[in-house]
Amino acid sequence: MSTLVTKLDQAAGEGRAALIGYLPAGFPDVDSSIEVIRAMVAGGCDIVEVGLPYSDPAMDGPTIQRAADMALDAGTTPADVMRVVAATAQTGAAALVMSYYNPIDRYGVRRFADDLAAAGGAGIITPDLLPEEAGEWIEASDAAGLDRIFLVAPSSTDERLALTTRASRGFVYAASLMGVTGARTEVAATAEKLVTRTRAHTADSGLRVCVGLGISNGAQAAEVAGYADGVIVGAGFCQRVLDAPDLETGLGAVRAFAEELAQGVRSARG
Repeated sequence: MSTLVTKLDQAAGEGRAALIGYLPAGFPDVDSSIEVIRAMVAGGCDIVEVGLPYSDPAMDGPTIQRAADMALDAGTTPADVMRVVAATAQTGAAALVMSYYNPIDRYGVRRFADDLAAAGGAGIITPDLLPEEAGEWIEASDAAGLDRIFLVAPSSTDERLALTTRASRGFVYAASLMGVTGARTEVAATAEKLVTRTRAHTADSGLRVCVGLGISNGAQAAEVAGYADGVIVGAGFCQRVLDAPDLETGLGAVRAFAEELAQGVRSARG
């Protein structure tokens, strides 16, 4: 059983959704990104998605794009991403990588899978990779014992949901709306329906369904935690670092935000 599945099981055993945070490795620099992730975990994140900064992010909104650009400007490399993954795993949280597929392909698919597993990573989220085009990655992740998380969206047909859930392991990422990442004033009305539709294809496998895109406060986290197995938050963490006048202030803001979200997921089913 992977660290990811263990964390999802632990949260379910406590009668709550898991809290999943995202941060690009190297934002605002490599060492500081490790400190930010430690603050996220200290505040209550069960699972952390370590972003691999990429110059052409199709799904990322302006906040995460800005954070990723800062990481690239700081010279962050895939080797640095692996170092951040290792530091994340050392916190006790499950460590995932979130990456577009092109950097993985350039790195070497099997090498990437092997290096991620060696760093203590539990799996990877590939937002732009379709399951039917993922044969090499499926083979490599199987060999390395990694979970693989594919995305579904409100536009996904039932056939697409069935295909994606069969290919996923650990959880399936339900993108709550059509659009880019970023905090929003309310959760998309399509999110709960998408979870219900997706669960129709996971009853036999027990695959979890986690929701991301747009969650910006504890109340929204509680709302999503009422029907999803995991609540994914990224832009809100990045924004607190961007808004802070210095790293120490940012770390305090990140931890407080994680605590707010953690309280939200714990109150949802109480």
